[in-house]
Amino acid sequence: MQTFIENSNLVQENLDKNCAIRTVNNEIDTIIKLRDSIDSNLTKALDLMQHVKGRIIITGMGKSGHIGKKIAASLASTGTPSFFVHPAEASHGDLGMITEEDVVIAISNSGESRELVDILNYCKRFGIKLISITKNVESSLGKAGDIVLCLPNNGEACPLGLAPTNSTTATLVLGDILTAGLIERKGFTKSDFNERHPGGKLGSILKRVADLMHSGIEMPILDKNSNMQQVLIEMTSKRLGCVGFVNEDGELVGMLTDGDLRRCLTPEILNKKASDLMTKNPKTTSKNIMASEAMKIMHDKKITNMFVVEDKKPIGVIHIHDLLNSGVM
Repeated sequence: MQTFIENSNLVQENLDKNCAIRTVNNEIDTIIKLRDSIDSNLTKALDLMQHVKGRIIITGMGKSGHIGKKIAASLASTGTPSFFVHPAEASHGDLGMITEEDVVIAISNSGESRELVDILNYCKRFGIKLISITKNVESSLGKAGDIVLCLPNNGEACPLGLAPTNSTTATLVLGDILTAGLIERKGFTKSDFNERHPGGKLGSILKRVADLMHSGIEMPILDKNSNMQQVLIEMTSKRLGCVGFVNEDGELVGMLTDGDLRRCLTPEILNKKASDLMTKNPKTTSKNIMASEAMKIMHDKKITNMFVVEDKKPIGVIHIHDLLNSGVM
């Protein structure tokens, strides 16, 4: 009996694996067909989207709508103002959200979604540019579009050939193509991306040193000729475990950490000056580098503090705890 059950489980595992492989291969084939079908209409669509004075409005019904929401979110997070309008809601007042300065992207695999009719008519009435995404250029949606981005007519990976699978994958990839194209055209940077993703792990990874450093009165800084009593007071009051030292031009020339003090702690230490004990020309960084880069430097150099300088003058100090507490790993 046990052997029979084990054999049955093995048969089912093989069936499931074969189904999975067929599905993946089917969708890969669809993406390849999408890649090979890219033509000048892509450039025309990107031209419209790049130079739009208003926003990009995405619309679609059912599964196309779900993909449309993701495309709108991707565009908005990468510097192209965009949002999704549900076609059914549009017919009940949300058409007012669409202006003559916008560009509408309407998605329908068949191109015959009845719920899109009001939006299509609205675009024609007010001269709003329409990008159609459909597998059927001769459909109502295909004919209505100023530009048509054609999806591969490659059936569906669903065993019944009915549930949207290949078509939604191709639409999602096409949305990523548009998003990536606009990122390149606009010169969108990591810093720009960070400003739109301030929260969560992604936000912490993209933070810059300037976002985390201690500056102004929080920065432990003294003249290099300060006595050790002044150094101890400064280090204790600023509570960052270090003090930086500057010359007569305000340039950072040295640094002492609490570890340095412990290693050279003798009865004569209070008779010395900072310049006698400081580490000269300490490792420094720029305020503009990513926090993750600063973390790597501190890890490689086995240091816990690093001063931030501009034109050799200290403008801040970063502690490894600041990086860890913000989620930088």
